[in-house]
Amino acid sequence: MTPDEVDEVVAAWRAQRPDLAVDSMQVWSRIHRLAAILDTHRKQCFADRGLEAWEFDVLAALRRAGEPHRLSPGKLLAETHVTSGTMTHRIDRLRARGLVTRLPNPEDGRGALVELTPQGRELVDDAMGGLIALEESLLKEWTTSQQDGLADLLRRLLSDARGQEPTG
Repeated sequence: MTPDEVDEVVAAWRAQRPDLAVDSMQVWSRIHRLAAILDTHRKQCFADRGLEAWEFDVLAALRRAGEPHRLSPGKLLAETHVTSGTMTHRIDRLRARGLVTRLPNPEDGRGALVELTPQGRELVDDAMGGLIALEESLLKEWTTSQQDGLADLLRRLLSDARGQEPTG
């Protein structure tokens, strides 16, 4: 396999700091670079449809919920990993665009539900189709077996890394 810039960085650190075991950089530096590349592609895919990434995240959470594509703000918080103040602002912005509506929660008189509008559903479906096409194009040289193997390794890596997340 042809060496890449991560190989060069690792070799430089080995030369400058032979006392450090830098092998893990070969994994994490590549993941970091891949995440940046994917983030750039995703932002462009969403921008082509007049969406920001955070808008897609909220709309996609509602779409995945199934009919009637409705969730409580608390559930949206859990799905998108943002603060309640941030979510309130996001819901307000999506409502102003006509992509979601806010309804009273019949099970909790103090609460509300956020529902995807037909316009929001059409937009998120289009964006999801574009995202899948993008992701497939990035893996076009990989067999299904290779993709499955990588997914298994990444699943394990993610699980292990989550087990070591800092608390507090």
